[in-house]
Formats: sequence, C-alpha cells, structure tokens
Amino acid sequence: MSGFRRFGDLYRALDETTSTNEKRDALAAYATDASDADLAWAVFVLTGRRMRRPVSGNVMRDWASQHTGLPAWLIEASYHAVGDLSETLAILCSRGQGNAPPDLSLAEFMEQEVLPLGAAEPDEQRQVLQRWWDTLDERDCFLAHKLVGGALRVGVSATLAVRGFAKGLGYAPSVVEHRLMGTWEPTAAFGARLRAADDGAADRSRPYPFYLASPLGDSPESSGERDEWLAEWKWDGIRAQLIVRGGEVFLWSRGEERLTERFPDLVVPAGHLPDGTVLDGEIVIKRDGVVQPFAVLQTRIGRTNLSAKVLRDSPAVFLAFDLIEWGGEDWRERSLRERREVLAQLLGASGTGPLQLSQAVVAPDWAALAGLRAQSRSLGVEGIMLKRWSSPYRSGRPRGDWWKWKIEPFTMDAVLVYAQAGSGKRASLYTDYTFAVWDGDTLVPVAKAYSGLDDEEIARLDRWIRAHTKERFGPVRVVEPVHVFELGFEAIQRSSRHKAGIAVRFPRILRWRTDKPAREADTLPALHRLLEQAAAAHPAQPAQAEPEAPSLFDDLGDDA
Repeated sequence: MSGFRRFGDLYRALDETTSTNEKRDALAAYATDASDADLAWAVFVLTGRRMRRPVSGNVMRDWASQHTGLPAWLIEASYHAVGDLSETLAILCSRGQGNAPPDLSLAEFMEQEVLPLGAAEPDEQRQVLQRWWDTLDERDCFLAHKLVGGALRVGVSATLAVRGFAKGLGYAPSVVEHRLMGTWEPTAAFGARLRAADDGAADRSRPYPFYLASPLGDSPESSGERDEWLAEWKWDGIRAQLIVRGGEVFLWSRGEERLTERFPDLVVPAGHLPDGTVLDGEIVIKRDGVVQPFAVLQTRIGRTNLSAKVLRDSPAVFLAFDLIEWGGEDWRERSLRERREVLAQLLGASGTGPLQLSQAVVAPDWAALAGLRAQSRSLGVEGIMLKRWSSPYRSGRPRGDWWKWKIEPFTMDAVLVYAQAGSGKRASLYTDYTFAVWDGDTLVPVAKAYSGLDDEEIARLDRWIRAHTKERFGPVRVVEPVHVFELGFEAIQRSSRHKAGIAVRFPRILRWRTDKPAREADTLPALHRLLEQAAAAHPAQPAQAEPEAPSLFDDLGDDA
C-alpha cells in the first residue's frame, strides 16, 4: 500500500471513532511503520501546523463548477448541506477508479503534487486539480483536497496527536513535544530525528512546551490555604520564552513564532544571562514604570522597521515569572518555589530594566486577594494568576495547579443584524453573527461573535434567521433587528478601520436577552463613554510586590 493511502487509512480511522484510546492507538500504529518522511508530514499536518494554502476554497469552488457543469449556487448549497468543502468537491468531482497515485508516499504527494501548486500559475493549478478529479476516486480525492487546505479537522488535538505518536515512537510525550517546538520542516531528516534516541544535542533554539493555566470556575477558597499559592498579576501582553544557549539568544511566542528580531531591546540584555537559561514570561510595553495597554504593543508588533524612535517610545520589557532551564539543566520537575527563588536572585525586584521579575501580589487571605483583584482593570491587568508553590512546570493545560482568576468582562447589549453560516460541522447552521448598537435611529455594527450559545439556542436562532431574512449579500443574511444579546469583551479601543470608530477585543455571547426589546440595546455614545473611561483609567503599576533577594546581575539596568 502506498504511503499516501496509508495516511488516508489513518485519517479515516481517526475520523470514524470518538474513542480517545482508539485514536491514540491508530496514531501509534502509524508512527511505528511509516517512513521517516511520511512520519514528518503526518506529524506536521496532525499537530495543526500549516503551510500557505496554495489554492483558495473559492477558486476550487469555481473550478468545480466548470468541471461538473453545475451552477455555482448548487455547489455552494451542496457545501452547506455536507458541511465540509473537501468532501463536497470529492463527491461532486471525482471520476477516477482509484488507480492513481498508487505508488506515491505521503511525502512524495506533498512535495510533488501539493507544494508545487503554490508557485504555479492558475491554469497549471487548475490542470492539476482536474487531473486529480479525473483519476482519483472519491476517497483519494477527499484526502488530496484536505492536504491542499491544510485544515484536517479530524477530531484530534495537537496534544492527542503527540501522545499517539509518542507511544508509537516509544518516548514520553514530553520528549516528543520538546522535539516539535520551534521551527522545523517536514523532511525525512526531521522524521529520523523524531525517532532517534535522545543524545542531548537538541536544537539549542528550541523552546519548551508552554504550561497553560485553566480558568478558575469556583472561588479560590476551595483550592486550599492562601499560603499554598503564589498570586501574580495577569498581564495582557505576549506570552514568550527567552532562551540563552550556545552564546545565542532566542525569543519564542506561545504560538511558536520566533520574535528574536522584533525585540532587539530584549535580546541584547538577555545576552548577559548565564548560558543554559530559559525564562518563561510576558512581553509588555512599559513607559515610565507603567505597563501600557495591549493596543500599544500591537502597534509595535506590526512594524517591520524598528527605528530608534520606536524603541525609545515603546520600550519592551520581559516580565519573567518562571525559570524552566538553569545551567543547561531542565528544571521543570522542580517545585515552583525553588524555581522562583533562583529566578528572584537572577533578576532581583528593582522593577527597572528590560528584564524584570513579574510581581507577586501580596495578600494575607483570600478575601484580601479578592479585593486586590477588583482593582485589576484600573491597574491595566486582566486579573490574577494563581500557581501552587509545590507545582512542577507541566505542558499543555492540566488542571489543578495553575489557574487564571480573570476579572469580569466589559459588557454591552447589542442587536443581531447579520448572520452567516459557520464552517465544518456547523456549515449548515447560521452561527457567525454580527451585532450593532444604536447611533440615534441607526444601528451601527460593532462586533462579531461566534461562540456563547448552546446547541439548542443555535438551532432555534438558525430557524428564526431563515424565516426572518430581509436581504442577502452572498453568504451573509441581513435579518430583522429584533433580538438582543449581551456580549462580553476584554477591552475597547479606537479604530479608524471600523465605521463605529471603536473595536472590542475577544467579543463573545454571554446570554440571549429575550427579555429586552431591540430599542433598549446600548448606544454608540455609551460605548464611546466607556472607551473614554477605559482610557482615563491609565494603568498604574501595582504597588504590592513580594520581597525578593538581591539580583545576581545588578548591571542589567536600562543601559544593559
């Protein structure tokens, strides 16, 4: 069996079961007998990594319409009925008998068929897809479409994929996770490195898998005594790891994006840290000792030219809250208390310079800590992080030792004005919503939201949308402005790109306000007043910080 079809069998095995153990075992079996090159590509696509999509879905729809002679509206309607574009096009377009590509491996198919599409002219791209449709059967066509799109959506999280592949390779998941961090290409050489015994010569730039906190659902009192926990402010910046190895400095975001070149004002002082040091922390912009809103950091992220003025006006600071490698030794299994003690000695508690220790929040009991948390918004933070002093540094989001105790979001009541069908399993339902508020007698769109309703509410709203559509603009339906929803959002800022003049961050539906008529929804002037209040509450540096030991590197100041 070709490697291409072997991967197709794996995909179907994963897609046809809801059992986590069966998915893990299928992944393990594949890792055991796949070639190194095919293993690398399978890991690449199943852990959520993506290459640039060579052909857009809209273009594939147009070509499918021409190939089959079916009108575009019928292709679109079929897609909404099936819920998956790759499957829809495979059903409608495939005419082959499964006689090709019989001898291609997964790697060969990707490298000889898919990747060249990115550099090909549209006519050449179309010829390749038509060849697939003429020669591949429905099963192989479906897989080929999936590999072009890059989003397999097969019910396997990156964590489960790592666990399954690790079982087949005979390693602990943490070993495989570490080997997958950083930048790598899906090549036979990389597949061989995944299989190879650990000789300690890992890529020196590679970060560790990040430890992620879970939302705190209950009151913190249920978590134990207050003195069992470190409390820190939850900064609104870029989560990152700062790595010093082999005489070089590397900076990686949680999304595995290399940030080294974007923050030279962090890289230069980090070069003074001992070799074999890895810090976990948050990148923020700090002016005159005050952490700035995320919007300020965004303006710097988008710049390709970091002039001296930009670096001076928007100085980056790395707020370190964990030490996960020290002296070249992996410290993740040590307790947070031990890691924190050495980190405090390394950075001190001066609160100045580009590399700083993230402050602890000092409060004698849970009630006092709750009182400080209530001040979060005026301090420019999102709430409080709670970390058990005895905890190791894990990977992923295991519950129990790291919690994020966020403040309540901003809210507004807004009117549903537009709806669009979702994607994947929700492609046949209207689940993507646009909401507006009143500006006089006019409704002005202010936010889009895709989450917050349960299945019953989605189905009920979908039926209503279909029966109360006023106009259609392509896939978007304009609906009667009747229903009000309470939306939550994390921040509000000015935006010249939006008609309303504002943008909100992370909007989501909190509840369907069936008790409220549309005319009682919020107004645009009210949101602008909220914007002014948020801007007036200029973030102040939190005052309470834990006493720390003197720094081992007192020369790491502003001039370092």
